[in-house]
Amino acid sequence: MPRWRQYWVLTKPRVTQLAVFCAIIGMFLATPGMVPWPILIGGSIGIWLLAGAAFAVNCLIEQAVDAKMRRTAWRPSATGEITPIQIIIFSCVLGAAGMATLWLYTNPLTMWLTFATFVGYAVIYTWLLKPATPQNIVIGGLSGAMPPALGWVAVTNQLSAEAWLLVLIIFVWTPPHFWALALYRREDYVQAGLPMLPVTHGEKFTLLNILLYTLILLAASILPYIYGMSGIFYLVSAIVLSSIFVYYAICLYRSYSDQLARKTFKYSISYLALLFAAILVDHYL
Repeated sequence: MPRWRQYWVLTKPRVTQLAVFCAIIGMFLATPGMVPWPILIGGSIGIWLLAGAAFAVNCLIEQAVDAKMRRTAWRPSATGEITPIQIIIFSCVLGAAGMATLWLYTNPLTMWLTFATFVGYAVIYTWLLKPATPQNIVIGGLSGAMPPALGWVAVTNQLSAEAWLLVLIIFVWTPPHFWALALYRREDYVQAGLPMLPVTHGEKFTLLNILLYTLILLAASILPYIYGMSGIFYLVSAIVLSSIFVYYAICLYRSYSDQLARKTFKYSISYLALLFAAILVDHYL
């Protein structure tokens, strides 16, 4: 692939886009009107840059691990097409540009919270937790759950209960989302020597945890309505979308197959996007 695309791959663009999408939703939910254009554009770009920098560091730290896994062996960091020093420079440039953008167009609190999220994902989760414990995705999930709070703070310059409710939803969503992937990719994790839950505790235990977390997610998803943050449209959407996720989890638990795990993983991505879209639509109804 061309050189520019190699660097683009390091930022994990699909995951970054979902994170920025959730941050933008947080911005709009933080105000009854429209988000000021400088904050909307500057905040989105700044969060994207720092997220991309964090994912580039993730690729660097997991260079040897990625080379052993079919899902990631093609990454330019794993193949050696981009050297570690090039990745470090690339990440530093993105990170510095992201922090400067957030400082100029949002506020210092947003900048430092986004930087803390960068450290939480790139260092604490990737470097310390992921190779050490099968609960890595649970403990480290907080950093991945922060984007809506970052968007909220970009507009209000403060963290409130509503922002933490959005964080809670993504925090609870992360384990069943990732464990569905880990189930049908478990041979990759065995090869790489990573202690993911399906590897350390087996398929049935992982499936039980997925089911339990989707039930907790169903409860967490209706908290914005209970708190008075959203209305009936969001409530109905949350119940329907979460019930479908629970249905997938039940089917997996009763009769596992890699194909069904793939479908569950794909639905989990659509679930989060649709849930946050629903709360945004409800906000302006």
